[in-house]
Amino acid sequence: MNTTFAKFLIPAALLGTMMAPVAAQAAPTHHHSINGREHQQNHRIYQGVRHGSLTPREAAQLERREANLRRQEYHARLSGGRLTTRERARLQRKENHVSETIYHQKHDRQHR
Repeated sequence: MNTTFAKFLIPAALLGTMMAPVAAQAAPTHHHSINGREHQQNHRIYQGVRHGSLTPREAAQLERREANLRRQEYHARLSGGRLTTRERARLQRKENHVSETIYHQKHDRQHR
């Protein structure tokens, strides 16, 4: 093996192994999917209850909204197993609205 080539190959290989975890962290998360957002928002509700920034009544209302979205997604998928672009956009708009509601309820200075 050429020593000049080895001088470049070994550092390049080391750099590649060091950069792999960084690239894995930069990979997109599942939070952009409908199920990923539902999971994330349920986690936010749970955190709000645990920290006291959501009252039990607020949490129950938010959980009902999430359950309603899950039912709507289920019914939309019955038509063929996949969501159309329009159905996905409608569900994402509703998820956005629930997300805003979670934020406002967590920051409305009501504590249990």
